[in-house]
Parts: sequence; structure tokens; C-alpha cells
Amino acid sequence: MRHRAPVGALASPIEVTAATVQRGDIIQLGGQAYRVRDLFQLPHGAKQLVFESGELLAIHTCTRLIALRLRRRR
Repeated sequence: MRHRAPVGALASPIEVTAATVQRGDIIQLGGQAYRVRDLFQLPHGAKQLVFESGELLAIHTCTRLIALRLRRRR
């Protein structure tokens, strides 16, 4: 899955958890990049991520993933 960054956007790798993950974050899992389309709160602080490709991923509060987050350049 390849996405072009919008003109004027910077991509930075960050560590995300269930508390900090956001829509639009790009997470690499098993060699594939997945963009987060939606999030749902689960019990005990966990979150379920819905990717643009339709896959789901539930992450626990202690789970840490590396994501690419696009930031607009001013």
C-alpha cells in the first residue's frame, strides 16, 4: 500500500501506544504498511484500530508500535 505524502507535509517516525495512536498514522506490520482509518475504545484502555484496507488490530495499553505520522509544514 503506497501513499504519497501531501505537498508540504513532513513524515516523522514516532512510537505510538493505545493512548497516543491517531487516525491517519501509518503502521508497518509484517512488512506491510497500514493507514489507520478509525479507532474504537475497548475495555481497560485498549483500542481497536481499523485500517483503510479493512483489517482490524486490537492493541493493549502496553503495546508499543512504530508509526509514521504526517505533519503539515507551515
